Amino acid sequence: MADLFEAAGLTPQAPSPLADRLRPQRLDEVVGQGHLLGPDGPIGRMAEAKRLASMILWGPPGTGKTTIARLLAKEAGYEFQQLSAVFSGVADLKKAFEQARARRAAGQSTLLFVDEIHRFNRAQQDGFLPFVEEGIVTLVGATTENPSFELNGALLSRSQVFVLKRLAEAALELLLDQAETFEGRPLPLEPEARAALTALADGDGRYLLTLAETLFNIGSARPLTTKQLGEVLQKRSPAYDKDREEHYNLISALHKSIRGSDPDAALYWLARMLAGGEDPLFVARRLIRAAAEDIGEADPMSLVLANAAKDTYDFLGSPEGEIALAQLTIHLACAPKSNAAYRAYGAAMKAARETGSLMPPAHIRNAPTKLMKDLGYGKGYAYDHDQADGFSGQSYFPDGMERRTFYAPKGDGAEARIKERLDRWAALRQEKGG
Repeated sequence: MADLFEAAGLTPQAPSPLADRLRPQRLDEVVGQGHLLGPDGPIGRMAEAKRLASMILWGPPGTGKTTIARLLAKEAGYEFQQLSAVFSGVADLKKAFEQARARRAAGQSTLLFVDEIHRFNRAQQDGFLPFVEEGIVTLVGATTENPSFELNGALLSRSQVFVLKRLAEAALELLLDQAETFEGRPLPLEPEARAALTALADGDGRYLLTLAETLFNIGSARPLTTKQLGEVLQKRSPAYDKDREEHYNLISALHKSIRGSDPDAALYWLARMLAGGEDPLFVARRLIRAAAEDIGEADPMSLVLANAAKDTYDFLGSPEGEIALAQLTIHLACAPKSNAAYRAYGAAMKAARETGSLMPPAHIRNAPTKLMKDLGYGKGYAYDHDQADGFSGQSYFPDGMERRTFYAPKGDGAEARIKERLDRWAALRQEKGG
């Protein structure tokens, strides 16, 4: 609220940030989101028809969520009302809905924009439902988090989810061009430093314009080199939330790169996670799992090495211990792959649940007492080591259960020898009627 000095024009106005001064005035001026805002895009079509549906705008910071909501209201003829889930409580929500109801009675539609909507708890999110269903407000929620995890299913079912993309290099360059045109002067950067500047922004348009404004304010007489740029600007920490979707996306990328035998991609995702501050022991646990699940008997030493890498990190800590994790990542990605043991265990568990009450056949039951021996426990058991070929071929499945094959080695790496042995034993078993 303006004070008396401001009203009298006696207080100089602080200039607004460059990002705010360059804020688009029309939807077609928003960069980097053509898949949503273009003539064939769903939001662009809504704006043209001047009939808006409730929606969730999901995307990283600096991709235009607030701007899009504001321009949507303007172009569709809706009253724009904004709330922040960080600063707003129940009283603010009630007031907003009352105002929207009054506007509706007067024939005016309301676009209620809720920034950081995922920060409202489940009960508060439920509070939106009747007002959205009655058409009192058209809800536009903005979130940086996966709506599937953070928003009520009921609210999601009444909204369309639109995914905003990180700004590509071309879009970031366009923003820099617009900033230079607005300022009437070029950025004091050499071409390589200019490319480094867009890389620093990491797809965040607002952050890029903040960096550009800093450079304009410095007003260097000579273009800065990449090294000088690094001295002037603080490198941005990579976007990474250890307890949210990014955490699961990157560990999935690491695991699948290992499974896909791509050591370079696997190393990249490992580095991304560690650079983002991930707990190295969490990474180590997933690497151990990959060794068991995706490599298995094709290279049984992988599991040993995985545990050794974990122990090495435990002993050395960061950053030295991280080298062991990197070495392990390379080994796992380059190792022969087999999920035969993993699949075998799953199949065996399924069979165990189906036939869980069946007893072992009498000949392989333990017989420590005379009564047990009299009941036939252990009778007819053939001690494999006493057989000529070290193989009896007896059945070890329960009576009444047909023999099943759970483990089917692929024949890669060490499993090639295992497969040969299993094939030979299967032939002997058939000969001996086991």
